[in-house]
Amino acid sequence: QVHLVESGGGLVQPGGSLRLSCVASGSIASFGDMAWYRQAPGKERELVAAVTPGRITHYADPVKGRFTISRDNAVNTVSLQMNSLRPEDTAVYYCKIAVLPLTLSGFLDIWGQGTLVTVSS
Repeated sequence: QVHLVESGGGLVQPGGSLRLSCVASGSIASFGDMAWYRQAPGKERELVAAVTPGRITHYADPVKGRFTISRDNAVNTVSLQMNSLRPEDTAVYYCKIAVLPLTLSGFLDIWGQGTLVTVSS
């Protein structure tokens, strides 16, 4: 089995920064796309940022210029650096990684458990 463990959420004041990390563990042959999503109270889950195996990145318009996604396959990690945080960034953040398990022939999308980010003064 493959598991994702997220860390780095918390309470931060407007204008502050946080760094989220997501580490994959298990019997993994390779990784595909890695991404961060978020879900605010009463809203649907939305894509925040994604990075391909070739390190091509995509960002949702509200976070462009403020958030940076990065990946390090050597340590099975995807990170999200969040700067200039705003109250509207408050949400539960989830990582999602496309994983090719050693025991299967196709990629699976694996989700993390979520980490709460609260931006408030």
